[in-house]
Amino acid sequence: MISSQTRLFIDGQWVAPQSSQTIPVISPVTEEEFATIPDGGTADVDAAVAAARRAFDSGPWPRMSHRERADILGRVADELDKRTDEMADAMVAEMGSPITQAKFGQVPVTSELLRYYAENVDSYEWEVRRPTYNAMNEGFDVMVQQAPYGVVGAIPPWNGPQICGMMKYAPALLAGCTIVVKPSPEASLNYVGFAEAFEAAGIPSGVFNVVTGGVETSKYLVSHPDVDKVAFTGSVEVGRSIGEACATLMRPVTLELGGKSAAIIRDDADLDNAIERLLGQMFFVSGQACNAPSRILASANRYEEVVDAFVAAVDKLPLGLPTDPETVVGPMANEAQKKRVQRYVEIGKEEGAKVALGGGVPEGFDKGWFVDKTVFRDVDNSMRIAQEEIFGPVLCIIKYEDDDDALRIANDSSLGLAGSVWTAD
Repeated sequence: MISSQTRLFIDGQWVAPQSSQTIPVISPVTEEEFATIPDGGTADVDAAVAAARRAFDSGPWPRMSHRERADILGRVADELDKRTDEMADAMVAEMGSPITQAKFGQVPVTSELLRYYAENVDSYEWEVRRPTYNAMNEGFDVMVQQAPYGVVGAIPPWNGPQICGMMKYAPALLAGCTIVVKPSPEASLNYVGFAEAFEAAGIPSGVFNVVTGGVETSKYLVSHPDVDKVAFTGSVEVGRSIGEACATLMRPVTLELGGKSAAIIRDDADLDNAIERLLGQMFFVSGQACNAPSRILASANRYEEVVDAFVAAVDKLPLGLPTDPETVVGPMANEAQKKRVQRYVEIGKEEGAKVALGGGVPEGFDKGWFVDKTVFRDVDNSMRIAQEEIFGPVLCIIKYEDDDDALRIANDSSLGLAGSVWTAD
């Protein structure tokens, strides 16, 4: 397992950080420090951005054909596969991801994403001729050629550090951009293996850089004058602040933020099939997923049946140590997240929702950042637990009267990201 990180990956090399500050890595199971990561300072970000800038302005990467770039990134995917076990083990240790999910649902999906983009690179319209009209002429065509944008500052989340990251890196790299990544402090150890894969694949120096650190490191990267575009996945609150900063700088930014996804179960739905599919999504990373179907909409005709079936199914999900291959629900990634989930459980009770399952700390897990698998029934969609992202193993089951009512409830949210309808029709 990757158990320590003392260097940063900048300009194709592992270099000592210029900042002497470090960030402790705390086990979600023992609540004890087991490693540290460098808390990259402004000089470290400057060095990484300068490397990315050189690689973009005068390096070979943007000047290669998209097929040449795809071939190199295909090798990166192969190198990622070789490091699956060590990176998965790091995710288990640093952010509490259940080992089976990390080993089969995190790292392998990341390499699959990269291959998907690389294999489909020729399907993109890199050059297209378009008819247009000009008042001075009867008509003429324009030629649009897609060009790489520049240096991208990427900030992935801790819950899907590689999957969400690769959704940013793969398109940007294939386009010819260069990247500086600032991983989450709760999920930085796995990026040792991640950067090693790029190094081993022979990607040109400066194209892919990794600087670890905390909030101030992220802020400095976002505002750096030589960063051309920012891509972020995380909370609405942080995303809003990044969006405001980029708006002031007139800098393009892509934000993938919180979700409160709804799943509508119609009267004719195969309930067993729906539950089996939905629980896998809902409890991925122990419910800490932005696209989790955390609102289950059940018709008045089947409401009691749906509640009973979900309670029985959730109750059977193994909760335990993230190192156990049988575990589906492990600890929360950090102490703040545990407290957040517990606070929302209390809010739900105060609002009048009824706890049908869980609602506390699971027996035998007083130590560590564990919370109970929780199912709320009799939830009104106006309640905070139905409107705000909890980001934990908490399910809300909401009653609807007819299809129009179901759609109204599903769309009555300031958040989005996903949605589904379960029906035999």
